[in-house]
Amino acid sequence: MTTQAPEAGTITMYSTTWCGYCRRLKTQLDSEGIAYTEVNIEEDETSAKFVESVNDGNQTVPTVVFPDGSAATNPSLSEVRKRLANAN
Repeated sequence: MTTQAPEAGTITMYSTTWCGYCRRLKTQLDSEGIAYTEVNIEEDETSAKFVESVNDGNQTVPTVVFPDGSAATNPSLSEVRKRLANAN
C-alpha cells in the first residue's frame, strides 16, 4: 500500500486527535512555518492501513511522509527540517 507524496517543501502527517506527540509536532511545524497536511487515521481507514504498512502493523503516530515518498515515525523537528532540505 502506498500514499501520494506531498508537494516539495511540505509533509503529510498521519495523526489522531488524542496523540500528544502529534500535537507537539504540529506546534513545532507551525512555529517554523513548515506546511503540512494532517490526516486523522481514526477517520480514514485507508490512511490507517497505510500507517500500519510502514510501522510493522502498528498504527503509530505521528507518521510523516516526505516529498520523496519516504516515511518516518515520530520524527523530531530537526529530522523534518533536514529531510525537507535534502529533498530540494
